[in-house]
Amino acid sequence: MKIAIGNDHAAGELKDVIMELILSMGHELTDVGAAAGEAVDYPIPGEKVARLVAAGDADLGVLICGTGVGISLAANKVKGIRAAAVSDTATARLIREHNNANVIAIGARIVGSELAKDIIKTFLTTPFSGEERHQRRIDMISAVEENFGK
Repeated sequence: MKIAIGNDHAAGELKDVIMELILSMGHELTDVGAAAGEAVDYPIPGEKVARLVAAGDADLGVLICGTGVGISLAANKVKGIRAAAVSDTATARLIREHNNANVIAIGARIVGSELAKDIIKTFLTTPFSGEERHQRRIDMISAVEENFGK
C-alpha cells in the first residue's frame, strides 16, 4: 500500500517512529511533513496528505500534530477525505470498518509512541466492512460534501 504521512513541528520525533513502523510493514511511504526542528503550520501537511489521498497517489494518509485535531480538520476540507483524530486502537479499527476513513490523525502530545504505533498498525490493517448500512452512511456524507453551498 502507498501511505502518505505529514506532520507539523510538534510531531517530528513521533513521525520518525511511525515511518519506521510503516516501512517495516512493507508499505511505500511519501513524507510531506516537517523535518525535525522545522516550524510548519499544521494545515499545510494536512492538506498535502489529503490531496495525495484524494488524487489516488496514496491509498491512506497518516497525520500527526500536537493533538491530531487541527491537522484532521484541515485534511477534511479536501473533497473525498474522511479523516479522524484518534487516540485509541478501538476507534482506529472502527473508523476503517464503519467509516472507511482514508486518513488518520494522532496527537504527539496526547499518545505515547507505543500506543501510536498500535493505533497506526490497527488503522493500516483494518479493512472497510462493506456492510450496506455503513456504505449508506458514507454515501450520505459524500452527498453533504457534493451539495455544499447549493
